[in-house]
Amino acid sequence: MILKNATVYGADFEPAKQNIAVEGEKITAVGAVDGTGEEFDLTGLTVIPGMIDMHIHGCAGFDTGDATPEALEAMSALLVTRGVTSFCPTSMTLGFDELTKIFANVVEMKSKVSGAYIQGINMEGPYIAMSKKGAQNADYVRNPDKEEFKKLFDGCNGAVKVVDIAPECDGAEAFIKEVQPYCAVSIAHTAADYDEACKAFEWGARHVTHLYNAQSGLTHRKPGVVGAAFDMGSQVGARAELICDGFHIHPAALRIAFKQMGEDGTVIVSDSMKAAGSVDGVYDLGGQPVYVKDGKALLEDGTIAASTSNLHEEFKNVVSFGIPLKQAIKSVTINPAKAIRVDDVAGSIEVGKNADLLVMDDEWNIKLVVVKGVVKVNNL
Repeated sequence: MILKNATVYGADFEPAKQNIAVEGEKITAVGAVDGTGEEFDLTGLTVIPGMIDMHIHGCAGFDTGDATPEALEAMSALLVTRGVTSFCPTSMTLGFDELTKIFANVVEMKSKVSGAYIQGINMEGPYIAMSKKGAQNADYVRNPDKEEFKKLFDGCNGAVKVVDIAPECDGAEAFIKEVQPYCAVSIAHTAADYDEACKAFEWGARHVTHLYNAQSGLTHRKPGVVGAAFDMGSQVGARAELICDGFHIHPAALRIAFKQMGEDGTVIVSDSMKAAGSVDGVYDLGGQPVYVKDGKALLEDGTIAASTSNLHEEFKNVVSFGIPLKQAIKSVTINPAKAIRVDDVAGSIEVGKNADLLVMDDEWNIKLVVVKGVVKVNNL
């Protein structure tokens, strides 16, 4: 396959008129290339790497927690139409047996879903703070348990790509120091103050789950987790997730975060639940009812419960909010790839990497989606 005459955001994420050659699942050349096979003339169009959603609970009426093949297939099929070429099904705060079941289903479906492919598991909870549980189920909140986590990790053949933790909880230091070498650790659902969050970075945490949400915020005397991310994140190479639906975070607060974290430190996530891509109504999230009205998902007490958005819409949002285009692109591609440690095979348009490609017009409408060298969406 040859993609010709496009504006390509290649390895340096700077736009250039280039061609892309694909053979099998991989990119074989970028630039002035020759080759055989199907050709696509993309004059006037832009190619970026396929988007990676590293934090998504569900969409299309299904949830990772359903632990069924049908759920992951439905999610995969919808996501690819939204420009997402790979994703991390994300679990909720649940018991050991239920998590084992969910993880086993993800592993089983990794090579079977037909749209966006599965990178691995995002384990959000149960090692969080009760006071910042948000929409997580209080019945299963517990302190970090490195032995339990190792059993879960080994039981799914190492498919967990990131695990969340509240660093103020008992056992957090030992957990982070032991787990970080083989699985990314993220600060999440936490009442930690600035100093405790900085300690977590010192121990090895390199990620912050949905920055601003379910954590201590930034004020002038109590900088909190947000202040620690802004102040120390770039020093240690940490990244912060941002839900960019315009509801979870005010556009001005988003601009501040994108500026403070820098172009390599921001990751756009959907954090979406079953209602994404579906209609308003009552849904389930981690065993709790969620009420969706006008696309906003809330628990009965008014607590925000995940989103109903998707990366493509959020990408367009941040561009309209004034985020630099290069940073917006990196935030849905190479930055999440680095966060989950798959940047050797995904996240950028480079020779030898997976041919995960997203083609859009000048209004960011999706025209073509290629997943591992296979055209999945063609709106040309």
